[in-house]
Amino acid sequence: MSPHEIPGGFMATSRQKPNEVTQARKDFNESVCKARGNEVLKRSPRTRSAPELFGPAEKLQAPADLAAFVPTEAWPEPSWRGGMGAIPYDGGTTFRVWAPNAQRVQVVGEFSNWHAVELAREPSGNFSRDVPDAWNGHQYQYVIQGKYGDWRWRNDPRAADVTNSTGNSIIVDHREFIWRYDDQFRMPAFNEVVLYELHVGTFHDAQGWGPGNWLSAIDKLDYLRDLGVNMVELMPSSEFAGDFSWGYNPTFPFAPESAYGAPNDLKRFVDEAHRRGIGVILDVVYNHLGPSDLPHWDFDGETFGRGGVWFYADERANTPWGQTRPDYGRSEVRDYLRDNALTWLRDYHMDGLRLDATKEIRTANGVDNPAGWELLRYISESVKREFPWKLLIAEDMGADPALTHPQGAGCDSQWDPAFVHPVRAALLTPFDEDRDLNAVRDALYFRYNGQATQRVIYTESHDEVANGKSRIPSEVSPSDAGSWLAKKKSLLGAALTLTAPGIPMLFMGQEFMQDGHFDDGTPLDWSRAGWFTGIRQAYQDLLYLRRNWYDTTAGLRGENINVFHLNHADKVLAFHRWQSGGSGDDVVVLVNLGHKAFSWYEFGLPSDGLWRVRFNSDWQGYSPDFGNAASVDFWASWGERDGMPAHGGTALGSYSAVVLSKDRW
Repeated sequence: MSPHEIPGGFMATSRQKPNEVTQARKDFNESVCKARGNEVLKRSPRTRSAPELFGPAEKLQAPADLAAFVPTEAWPEPSWRGGMGAIPYDGGTTFRVWAPNAQRVQVVGEFSNWHAVELAREPSGNFSRDVPDAWNGHQYQYVIQGKYGDWRWRNDPRAADVTNSTGNSIIVDHREFIWRYDDQFRMPAFNEVVLYELHVGTFHDAQGWGPGNWLSAIDKLDYLRDLGVNMVELMPSSEFAGDFSWGYNPTFPFAPESAYGAPNDLKRFVDEAHRRGIGVILDVVYNHLGPSDLPHWDFDGETFGRGGVWFYADERANTPWGQTRPDYGRSEVRDYLRDNALTWLRDYHMDGLRLDATKEIRTANGVDNPAGWELLRYISESVKREFPWKLLIAEDMGADPALTHPQGAGCDSQWDPAFVHPVRAALLTPFDEDRDLNAVRDALYFRYNGQATQRVIYTESHDEVANGKSRIPSEVSPSDAGSWLAKKKSLLGAALTLTAPGIPMLFMGQEFMQDGHFDDGTPLDWSRAGWFTGIRQAYQDLLYLRRNWYDTTAGLRGENINVFHLNHADKVLAFHRWQSGGSGDDVVVLVNLGHKAFSWYEFGLPSDGLWRVRFNSDWQGYSPDFGNAASVDFWASWGERDGMPAHGGTALGSYSAVVLSKDRW
C-alpha cells in the first residue's frame, strides 16, 4: 500500500484507526497554528525587517508513523469566480493558484487561525476556493503536497503584498483605496513627456536610516513639478530580497516593496503625483526572477531538474543573474507576466511601464527566443487594448527597431544607446581635438522606424553612473566634481538632451550636480541643491523650453531636425528644430564643445528678423565663475549661409549652448 502524506510530513498506515488519524491531524494542525500564531505575535503585519521564523515546508517535518489521511471536511468545490491569486469579494476572498503537478493544495492564514483550508482542483491545473471571512490585511500561505507526496509551505507567487520577502503573503483589496486626485491628471502626448528616473530607496532619505519610502518621496513632488518634470520613472519597486537593492531582483512581482511602505502608500504616491500633473512609470523585470527568496522555485514538487514549472528546464534558464528566466513558452507564465503589467496600470494607476533588459527576453544565451518575442507582443497588445494612451518603454540597448515596431514587440519607445554613448563620449573626452562632432551629429539624427519619440535620450541613468562609471561631474573632474569644467559639461549634456528629438530623461540629482556613482545605500545629497541653485535653475530653464512653457519653442517638441553647421576645427555645431515651422516654432541650438570662446560667431538661420536668446548656459546667473558671454538678441538678415536662407551671429562661451527662437506674431 502506498502511504499518503499529510501536511508537515506525517505519513499514514493501515494499522491506525480513523479516529487516531483524525486526532493526529488535529494535533498537528494545532501545533502549526500555535507556531504561526506566535510568529504573528512577534511582529506586526507591517514590521518589515523582523526575521521570519517560518520559511519553506522543510521546516515543518513531523514523525512519519500515522495511518491513512481522513479529511475532516467534505472535499470543496472550486470557485466560480474569476481571477488568479487572492481576490477579495464581499464577505471573503477567492484563492486560486496554479500548481499543475501538485496532488493537493491548502491555504492557511489568520482567517483560519492557521488551520488548513483545502482548495479544489480545477482541470486547468489551478486550485481554488472561496473562503469566507478572509479579509483585506490577513496574512496567509499555501501548503502544497507535491507530485511525489512531499509537503511544502509556499507563499503566493501572485501575492499583492508580503510582510517581507521571506515572510507571509497578505490579502489586498484594491477597492478600499480612495483615489482623490487621479481624475485631475491627463497623460501628456509622448512628444511632450520629460522623464525623471528615480530610485525610491535613495531619492529622499537620510544616511544611516532608510531606505527611503513612498511617503518620503511625496515630499519632493512639489520640487519635481517646479523643476518642470511631468513624468517620473521609478526603478523597480516590487518586493525584492532584503531592504536595500536597485530592485532588479524581484521575488514577488505583484507586491510593492515592503521596505518602501504598504501598497496604499504607493497608491498615495501616484495619486499625489497626479495631483501635481506628474505621471508615473514603473520599471518591471520579466527577464528573470529573484534569484533568491522565490516562492516560485520548486512550487508544486516537479523541478524538471531545475526550478520547476515557472522556469525553463534547459539552458534557456540561464541569465546573467541566475537560472531563473521564466518559461515564456508556457501560457500560464505569459499570463502571469501580462497580468502583472496590467495590475500596475489598473490597480496602481501607473501611466506606463519600462520593461527591463528586453534583450534577455527576446534572446536566451545570445540566441533568438521566439517565445520571448511572443511575450513582449502579448504584453504590448494587452496594454494598448485597454490603455492605448499609456507609455510602454523597452530597455533593450540593442538599438533594434523591432522593439518599437507594431509588427515587432510593439513598445512605444526604447532607451537609446545611439544617443547616450556618443554624447557621453563627447562630453568626457578630455582633449578637444579628439572630440568627434560627426558622432554627435549622428546621435542627434538617430531614430527608430522614422519616429523620434520611439527613443528615450539621456546622458545619465542608473546604469550609466554605476558599474565602474560615475556621474558626469565626477567623470569630468574626479577630484572636484563641482569644478567649472564639471558644471560646464553637465549643462552641455542637459542642453543636448533637452533640445534633441526624442523623449528626454534626467537621472535623479543630475540637476544639482550629484557626484560619485549610484548605489542603493547612498541617499541623494539634497544639500547640493542649495549649493548649486544656479545649475538647478539652468536645468529648469531648459525643461520649460522643452515643454514650450512660453509658447516660443514649439519646435523642441517636433520630429524635425537639421544639423546645418559643423565646425570641426573649433568644435561648434548648430541645428534647427521645428514642428510646423515659423515664429514661435523654429528653434536654433548653437553648441560649443570646445574651450575657445567667441565674442562673435556667425551661422545660418531659417529666417530673418529678431531672434531672441532663450537660454545661454554661459550666463553667470547659473554660476559666478562662468564667462557670461554676451549672447544677446539680434536681427538676422536674408542671405544664404550653411545652407540656410538667412544668417546672423552672437557671442558664444566656451563649452556652452545657446538656444534661439522668434516670438510669435
